[in-house]
Amino acid sequence: MAEQDRLGGWFGGNKADKVQEKVQQNIPQGSGAEQDRYGGWFGGDKFPSRADIERRLPQTSGAEQDRYEHWFGGHKLPTRADIEKILPRGSGAEQDRYERWFGGHEAPSANKLNESLPSGSGAEQDRYGAHFIHKPNNAARIRFGGTTSTIGLLQHAVLPSFGLHTGLSLITYGLARYTDTVEVKDWLWPSAQVANAWWSAVGIPVVHEGLSLSAAWSALSYDQKLLLGGVSAWGLRLFYRIASRTIKRGKDDARYRTAARKEPDFWNKAFFTMFLPEAFIQTLITLPFTLPFRAPIATAIASPFPEASTVARSLAIFLFTAGYALEVFADAQLASHENKKSNELNREGVFSIVRHPNYLGDALAHFSFPLFLFSAGQLHPLTLLGPIANYVFLRFIGGDKENEANQEKRYSKENPAKYQQLQQYRKTKNSFWPGLAEFGNKWLWTVAAIGAGGVVLERSLGNFFRA
Repeated sequence: MAEQDRLGGWFGGNKADKVQEKVQQNIPQGSGAEQDRYGGWFGGDKFPSRADIERRLPQTSGAEQDRYEHWFGGHKLPTRADIEKILPRGSGAEQDRYERWFGGHEAPSANKLNESLPSGSGAEQDRYGAHFIHKPNNAARIRFGGTTSTIGLLQHAVLPSFGLHTGLSLITYGLARYTDTVEVKDWLWPSAQVANAWWSAVGIPVVHEGLSLSAAWSALSYDQKLLLGGVSAWGLRLFYRIASRTIKRGKDDARYRTAARKEPDFWNKAFFTMFLPEAFIQTLITLPFTLPFRAPIATAIASPFPEASTVARSLAIFLFTAGYALEVFADAQLASHENKKSNELNREGVFSIVRHPNYLGDALAHFSFPLFLFSAGQLHPLTLLGPIANYVFLRFIGGDKENEANQEKRYSKENPAKYQQLQQYRKTKNSFWPGLAEFGNKWLWTVAAIGAGGVVLERSLGNFFRA
């Protein structure tokens, strides 16, 4: 009865018994394929072409056609706002049925979503474009139709993501144990997150749904492409920084050359005490750039801000560009200082803003990712856990807290002058967030100007890339 209910509004009825009778009269008695069902609309027995559809749509500004293109053979999934705009405005029966899905009072269960999606010929999937071009299965339906419940998303999106990170961590653990180098896990930190983002956005559609690479890429919205590009830029820079530092040093980082490392059972416990916990943290951090791709319709439905926002996009560009600039400046200035073989603690450049500008830049970049989702109409509340988890990790687990504890321990033993400088540095500069006194710092305004330049550049070139 699901198909009949949905067609009720098209044939004028608003009750189940009348709808069933009218549907039987109006639908061709053929195979039930998509061509047969649409035959009555366009006067033939073939699936309508785009020209046929455009002739049926109102001839206004063209916006209506663009919205329907996604539904009839296009590649992009509709946002929540798109779906609401194109729902029929007839008897009200159709609206009543969709009200619970888009803005109503209760979210649909996984069973209701699966019931509402066809399980026969797969013709309905064709209406959603390239995402549903092959044989439908429950996994695909949940991925794209999706459940908006937290449990459903955990089961079908978050847990598979955790499985991916756990598998990569297990491989890395083997390499680390074989080479007796704990720092190998730091190489995995950025590379695993970028890999998960690309696998979720492109890999899954190509491998499991039969799309070509070009079709999978075209299926992404402009804001999703910006998000994926930002994640890739962040990860590649950090991976290069970590890898080059390890190769140059030729031995494990001082943070990992501890007494515990010399214990006989260190490597037997290392996977569970170091590698696996970081896999869990990475799963949380990657939520903003995995969940929207693994469950795009579910995230669009759950988004409290369905309308795309250029203001949110501009703010996201500003935060990401400023954060990325902080990281690049910090890397370059720290490398330059180390090459001087100076006995002084580096407190110049962006290190005059805060003690750990690279960590601040990393946090700003990750805070930008939910804003890209806001602009895309896919800001699921769960994705906010990503930048929060990243911030907590940088501040209180493996970031500035761990770094400074190690510095203080080393300098107190090896370099008393640097130890005194570090104590003074801690009194005058904040660790993570700039103090009010930094509003006169030229480096702060330099970074802000670069962030604003990123916004101007995107505004100038955005229309070209969206075309």
